[in-house]
Amino acid sequence: MPELSQESEHGRAVLPFGAAEVRGPSMVPTLQHGDRLVVQYGARVGPGDVVVLRHPFQQDLLVVKRVAQRREAGWWVLGDNAFAGGDSTDYGTVPEELVLGKVRFRYRPLKDGQRSPLTLVRWALSAVRPVLSDRSASRRLRAR
Repeated sequence: MPELSQESEHGRAVLPFGAAEVRGPSMVPTLQHGDRLVVQYGARVGPGDVVVLRHPFQQDLLVVKRVAQRREAGWWVLGDNAFAGGDSTDYGTVPEELVLGKVRFRYRPLKDGQRSPLTLVRWALSAVRPVLSDRSASRRLRAR
């Protein structure tokens, strides 16, 4: 399951945006290990949105998942990589208060050794992408 660095909560009281770093494969292909995220704290979430939340059983651990659907007790969340696990199929519905914010952008850091002008241009064109809602998330839930 993607674990996020704790830097994501710094500055939260002052600004509604923060940064986080993805650790793990559960959101592949949308997010890769090492991707950096721009998170909007307190944003309204809905099915298909990628969110940062506190793990229901280990609340000092922040994870990133995609919201599949609203349930009576909270949100059902899934990873985009069905083989990685670590989502609501393991720990059930996530209470609303554990969902911290919505992921707005992901950016990939420049790797060591990427210094040629052509490589820098390629990186600049592909490094920053918005993380869009995937409205097919509820269909994937029914398929599981």
